[in-house]
Amino acid sequence: MSGIVIYLFRATLALLALASPALAQSPVADFYKSRAITMVVGVNVGASYDLEGRLIARHLGKFIPGAPNIVVQNMLGGGGIVAANYVQNISARDGSVLLMAPATLPMAQAVRLEGIKFDMGAFNWLGSVMPSAHSALISWTASGVKTFADITAREVSNGASPKGSYTYTLPALLNQLAGAKLKIVAGYQGIAPIFLALERGEVDTLAVTWNDFAQEKSDWVREGKVRALAQSSPRSEDLPDTPAIEDLLLRASDRPLVDLLLSGNRIGRPLAASPGTPPERIAALRAAFEMMRRDPVFLSDAGASHISVGGLTGENIQGEVKAVLAAAPEIVDSARKILE
Repeated sequence: MSGIVIYLFRATLALLALASPALAQSPVADFYKSRAITMVVGVNVGASYDLEGRLIARHLGKFIPGAPNIVVQNMLGGGGIVAANYVQNISARDGSVLLMAPATLPMAQAVRLEGIKFDMGAFNWLGSVMPSAHSALISWTASGVKTFADITAREVSNGASPKGSYTYTLPALLNQLAGAKLKIVAGYQGIAPIFLALERGEVDTLAVTWNDFAQEKSDWVREGKVRALAQSSPRSEDLPDTPAIEDLLLRASDRPLVDLLLSGNRIGRPLAASPGTPPERIAALRAAFEMMRRDPVFLSDAGASHISVGGLTGENIQGEVKAVLAAAPEIVDSARKILE
């Protein structure tokens, strides 16, 4: 009889041990099971950030205690500045609102671009679904612009989103630091309208995230409709003959400035919870993000969507953002002058 009692006692302890994680998460589950999460995406529908945000929205909820639905809300303006301002200053600060906005925002804050009313260091970074990005300047072959030397010999038009976006930052950097003569036509909302402008001959060049571009516009690459004129380091295996931006600089001493201006490349496609989110919900969201990144169903969907998966943990991104915001004042001042 005593053996049975001991057995039951041990079984009860085992069940309690298995249940303890669920019990520990029950307040988080209670919060999320009764509401949807809003994911604010700071670009227009169809852009790479939007596609990756919607991929996450389809999968992340099932790994969050309470299994909430995730609803995407696109919010345009200022290369993601409007969206970040909204999430920090207007939206709920309880873990029910997430931000998927361009990785250039920490740099934009560091150089004090106009309109910024957020602190990227106060956001709670959950992770990045994409490996480190790779910047490139491309030209439409029919424009006759075939090499980097062509854009230093004469003025060439360049399509870009507003200041602070990587499509603006890269050509501005090349103008100031590498002797390019790019006439930046800013104001396009997202990259899709610039693709159309390239095809129509309205602009000749465009800064792209090569990883995304080579997949999204694989037909352009395959058919030789575009050429890569310059690329960020380390060089892409796809672009062995394209010069690295660092090798094109008029002064080697400007490399730290390039590192700051292109710092978003290291972050990939980051997702954050709003400032003020309770710590237990941040922990649950970060754990959910990591489980999602390893889920075979998610990976299969990402592959079908031609989206590369990799990236950083939330803690890693927190450190990267902190480092960008702590950039040396003289580097910040120089970067600001380039983007003014």
